[in-house]
Amino acid sequence: MTFTRAATSTTPLLMDVDTGIDDSLALIYLLASEDAEILGISCTAGNVPARQVGINNLAWLELCGRSGIEVALGAEVPLLAPLMTTEETHGPQGIGYAELPAPQSKFSTRHATQLWIETARARPGEVTGLITGPLTNLALAIKLEPELPHLLKRIVVMGGAFNHPGNTTPCSEWNVAVDPEAAKLVFDAFSGLPPERQPVICPLDVTETIVMTPQHLARLAEAAGSSPIELPGPDDAKGLRSQTSNPLVRQLIDAVRFYFEFHAEHEQGYISHLHDPFAAAVALSPGIAETREATVDVELTGTLSRGATIADWHGLWGRPSNAQIVTRTDPEAFFNELIRRVGDFARHILAE
Repeated sequence: MTFTRAATSTTPLLMDVDTGIDDSLALIYLLASEDAEILGISCTAGNVPARQVGINNLAWLELCGRSGIEVALGAEVPLLAPLMTTEETHGPQGIGYAELPAPQSKFSTRHATQLWIETARARPGEVTGLITGPLTNLALAIKLEPELPHLLKRIVVMGGAFNHPGNTTPCSEWNVAVDPEAAKLVFDAFSGLPPERQPVICPLDVTETIVMTPQHLARLAEAAGSSPIELPGPDDAKGLRSQTSNPLVRQLIDAVRFYFEFHAEHEQGYISHLHDPFAAAVALSPGIAETREATVDVELTGTLSRGATIADWHGLWGRPSNAQIVTRTDPEAFFNELIRRVGDFARHILAE
């Protein structure tokens, strides 16, 4: 499993997010990647309400000197279910203890569904969609433009759990649990496409092996030339703020510290799972992940199993496959690349 860097080409990406601590890291990872061309950011309610998601994206873009990227507001509620948000996981604003200046940039005049449809129509067969939140915006866009799965190059989805417990209910992962109807609509829409056009699903089975530790943050600060090098730990005062010199690294440490504390309070250790940055890496470098073809569906009516993602690995349903499910990766290679890219990027921001 290797990261491939194309010297002369980039991957055109349309992001759909519910930013979120790990969504924030995914965005910064892509901003730090020369092989990523971010065409726009679509915002949906999930970790926090949709407008707060949009504010977070604008603020991160401004901190990183990239305020020209379009940020479009989308669905404020799921297709049918009442909205769930999870500020207890990501903080009141969704970015942990980070405190970003209020953005000066404005939201796009386009709705997120327009952003999806018009971007795909403008560059048919070229655009990769990266969805790290509930699939509501994409589902609504497909309702308006049923050809969207054929216009996109493919999509990469962080979501679902197959041979693994859920993190919202015993059998459901957060992004799918927030809007199961949207997830089902999207997966159904990609049914029968050739394998290279099918959604790549990054489920909890793999993303919970992408475990960030305080040592990773220290390595990131070192790569950015930031000082002092801080090593957050479980004995620190809750909510302790970073004093390191690099502004991007300082905000990332404050965001991730909240995530560390959340995982520790839920007896998972003083760590954080980087679900969304891993999906971003897969969107740029599919070779870092092993996948297995399957037909995926979403349970909508089960009393105990609503929101469960179910994979038919052996064609027992007699339906065409509609997904490539990530089954294995190399976490060490992922973190080495994350630290290299984001560290170099953060050093560049300080130099400016």
